Amino acid sequence: MARNKEALLLLLDVGPSMHDILPEIAKVCSMLVQKKLVYSKHDEVGVVLFGTEETRNELTTEVGGYEHVLVLQHIKVVDGDLVNVLQQLPRGTVAVIDAIVVGMDMLIKKFGETNKGKKRLCLITNAIYPIKDPYEGTKEDQVNTIAAQMTAHGMKMDCVVFRGKQNCDADKTIMEENDRLLNIFSQMTSAKTVHVESSTSLLGALRTRNISPVTVYRGDFELSSNMKIKVWVYKKTSEEKFPTLKKYSDKAPPTDKFATHEIKVDYEYKSVEDSSKVVPPEQRIKGYRYGPQVVPISSAEWEAVKFKPEKSVKLLGFTDASNIMRHYYMKDVNIFVAEPGNTRAILAVSALARAMKEMNKVAILRCVWRQGQGNVVIGVLTPNISGKDSIPNSFYFNVLPFAEDVREFQFPSFSNIPVALQPNEQQQEAADNLVKMLELAPTDREETLRPDFTPNPVLERFYRHLELKSKHPDATVPPLDETLKKITEPDRELLSQTKPVIDDFRRRFELKENPKLKKSRRLIREKPSGSNEEGGGLAITNDAEAVNNALEYTSKVKVENIGDLNPVQDFEAMMSRRDSPVWVSKAINLMKNKIFDLVEDSTGGDTYQKALDCLVALRKGCILEQEPKQFNDFLRHLYRFCKEKNLGSFSDFLTSKEILLITKTEAEDSEITEDEARIFKVETEAKPEQGLLRSFVFELKCKLLDRFSSM
Repeated sequence: MARNKEALLLLLDVGPSMHDILPEIAKVCSMLVQKKLVYSKHDEVGVVLFGTEETRNELTTEVGGYEHVLVLQHIKVVDGDLVNVLQQLPRGTVAVIDAIVVGMDMLIKKFGETNKGKKRLCLITNAIYPIKDPYEGTKEDQVNTIAAQMTAHGMKMDCVVFRGKQNCDADKTIMEENDRLLNIFSQMTSAKTVHVESSTSLLGALRTRNISPVTVYRGDFELSSNMKIKVWVYKKTSEEKFPTLKKYSDKAPPTDKFATHEIKVDYEYKSVEDSSKVVPPEQRIKGYRYGPQVVPISSAEWEAVKFKPEKSVKLLGFTDASNIMRHYYMKDVNIFVAEPGNTRAILAVSALARAMKEMNKVAILRCVWRQGQGNVVIGVLTPNISGKDSIPNSFYFNVLPFAEDVREFQFPSFSNIPVALQPNEQQQEAADNLVKMLELAPTDREETLRPDFTPNPVLERFYRHLELKSKHPDATVPPLDETLKKITEPDRELLSQTKPVIDDFRRRFELKENPKLKKSRRLIREKPSGSNEEGGGLAITNDAEAVNNALEYTSKVKVENIGDLNPVQDFEAMMSRRDSPVWVSKAINLMKNKIFDLVEDSTGGDTYQKALDCLVALRKGCILEQEPKQFNDFLRHLYRFCKEKNLGSFSDFLTSKEILLITKTEAEDSEITEDEARIFKVETEAKPEQGLLRSFVFELKCKLLDRFSSM
C-alpha cells in the first residue's frame, strides 16, 4: 500500500436516540469522503451501521449473534457514490454496540496482518444504552479482549460521543459505565475518545483529513558545547489552505483515454526597444534598485552573498516568561520532543521542562532547521508539561521577530484619558455584565468554538460546493449551511437569553443626534474647550455623503502635508498614520505654521474661525498623543506673536472662545494645574487705558508660567 494510504471503517449509531443528530452525522461523514477525494483518492472506506432493524454482516452468518448490525458499504476505494450513500442513512429502532467487533472482523479479513498502523475505526454514538452482557466473563473482560486484538492487528480507533440536550434525561449510571468501558480502549490501544454537545463541535471532532507528521528537524539541541540533547521537531499548528488549482485543457480528443489534459507554460522575455526580439537566458540578469540606479547581481554573486549557516539548534539563554509578549509570536507553532526511544533524551527534556515551568522561564533559541537554509530563526521555547504518564514532557516553539519585523504603533494609554471620557460605575457594570453573559466557556456546558473542534467554514463550504459541481457542473454556490453559520455568526439562542443585558448596555451608552450641529465634512468635530455653545464638546455628523468623502479621503490618500483646503482633515490624517513615528511631530509642527499663516494673512478676521478650528484640532491631537507641552508652549507663543504683530483682535477672539492650556487632568504629562490654566486667561473686556497694565500683567504671567514649567 502507499505510504499514507489508509483503510477507514465508519461505525455509525443510527438507533432511536440518534435520529435528531443523524443529518449532522451524514454531513461530517460526507465531508470526510469529500476531503479524501481531494487529498487521498486511493484511501479505502467502509460503513457499518448499528441499531438498525435489519441485520446484514458476515459474523451473523458464520457464528450467529451480532444482530441489528448492517454493513452499508464494504471496504473499497473511496468514490463519489459513497457521499450519496452517507446522505441517506436509514433510521434504526434498537441500539447495540457489537459493531466494533464486526468492523474489526472486516478489516482483518480485508488486510490480514498487513497495513499495520493504517487501519482505523471511527465510532460515532451517544452511548446512552446499556451494552449487553457477554456469554462468558464480564463486560470489562470482553472490552479487554477486543482491545488486545485491536493492538495485535495495528488498528486505531476514534470514538466521538455526542450527547446533546436531548440526552439529558438518559440514565446517568449507564452513561458512566459506557464511558468507563470506552476509556479502556484509550488506555490499551491507539484510541481517542472525545465528547461533544453541539453539531458544530461534531463537525470538528471527526478527523476528516489524515496528515502524517513530518519532522522539521532531527538532531542535537545544544545547551552548551559539551551538553546536547537529541530532539525531533514537528509542526504543531499550520494553516490549512485551499487545494492547489491546476490548469486543465479540453483540447485533447474525447476518445483519448490516456490524455493527461495538462498544460505546459513557457515564458519569453522580449526587449523593450524591439518587442519582436527575444532575450535569451544568458543575456538576462537580475537587478536591485539602489536609489536612481539598478545594480545588477548575477546568480553566482547572489549565491556567494547568501548566508549559509550550519544546521543546528542552539540555546542562547533563558528569560522570564513575562518578557515575551504574546504579540511577538510569528508564523506556525512547532513542538520539540525527545528522540523516540532515547531514555536519556526523554529524561533530559523532562527535567529541563519542569525546571523552566517551576521558575517561570522560557528559553531563547537560534535555529537552522536544515543544511543550506538561507536564514536563521530566533524563537522562544515554552515548556509543555504533560498531564499523562504515557506522554512525555515537551516544548512549544514560536518564532520571534527581528527589529525589522516589528511594527510600532503609537496609541495613548487608557489611563491618561480625561475623567470626562471614562465610563462611570453604571456603564462599567453594564459592560462587565455583557462580558459575563456572552461567556463562551461557561461552567455548566461545553465550551463553544474550541479550536480543536471548530472547522474552517470557508474550507468546508468549498468542499461541499466542489462535490456539488462534480455532479452538476452548472450548479450555483449554495447558501451557507446552518451549522457553519453558528461559527461565523453570534449564537441566536445565546443572544436571545442575554437580550436584557444587551439592552441595558445600549441604554448606558446611548448616542443622540445633535440637531444644532452644522453639516461638516469631518467625521468628528471638537468644539473649543470651555465653550458655552449648546450641543456638548463632541458631536458626530449624520451627513452620509460627508462620511463617505472623509472615509474615501483617509483610506486612499496618505497625507504628507497640511493643505489650505482642509487643514484639519489633513492634520488628523497625518496624526493617524502609523507607518513611521515621525508623522506625529511633523503634523504638529506643520499645524503650528498653518495657524500662524492663517492669523497673519487674515483680512478683517476672515480666517480667524479657520485658525480657531486648527488650534482646537491641534489641542485635541496633543492630548491624544500625550504632547501637552507642545501645545502649551505654542499657545503662549501665539499670544506673544499676536502682541508683536498688533493682532489683538485675534487674541480677543481666542479669549472669547476660552481656549485653555492643557492641564494634568487632560494629559498626565502636563505640568499645568487647573488654577494655572485659569490664570492664563486674558481678560478681553479691559478698558483702553488699562492696555499698558494688561500687557505688563500678561508678560508677567507668561514668565511665571515658563518658570513653573521649567522647574
